[in-house]
Amino acid sequence: MTKSIILLSGGLDSLAALGIAKDKYGIDLALTFNYGQKAADAEISASSEICKFYNIKNKIITLDWLKDITTTALVAEKNIPTENLYTEESAKQVWVPNRNGVFLNIAAAYADSYGYDYIIYGANKDEGSTFPDNTEDFRRRISEVFEFSTLKKPKVITPLINYSKDDIVKIAIENSVPLELVKSCYNNGDKHCGVCESCKHLKEALYKNNAINYINILFGNYEN
Repeated sequence: MTKSIILLSGGLDSLAALGIAKDKYGIDLALTFNYGQKAADAEISASSEICKFYNIKNKIITLDWLKDITTTALVAEKNIPTENLYTEESAKQVWVPNRNGVFLNIAAAYADSYGYDYIIYGANKDEGSTFPDNTEDFRRRISEVFEFSTLKKPKVITPLINYSKDDIVKIAIENSVPLELVKSCYNNGDKHCGVCESCKHLKEALYKNNAINYINILFGNYEN
């Protein structure tokens, strides 16, 4: 029987990937990482609620050392970028050293120990334009690495790799994914801040899909 692990941050991409791939790949464990990011508490809370909704296990993994070597705005006392979206410069401002590489290798260790066939994460077309660890080339190569570094040889799966944020919201709505549980904001608060890069992407995608109800839930009352 196929079973899989998912990397779950509580954001749009990982939630949508879980919602559309859970049954096909038998996802029963989500790994959520606390590496000192500003939104850690909110992400952990969102991931917990998402896992309750889908009735899967949630393991929180703390990586203090990753915080210690991260100097960019997701962790350090710097302003979160709010403009110049999907550029090399905006990517550098929120870069965490080898983040997906570290997360996927930890997931591969779990897969090797507990017999998981697949590791799933929410890489997508938009973020792949500036983050090389969100590309098909990266997915393929790290799967090849696991053929040598593990006995189980889990395959890495990216169900959203060819989809934009607009597409992801559309697919999530069509598959009754609980978007009200999303936490995609770089900042730590009850509501999405609406101004950080992640919030702007999410809000724009919701607006393009006429999902004003979710904008009201996640950001507060909708304004044009």
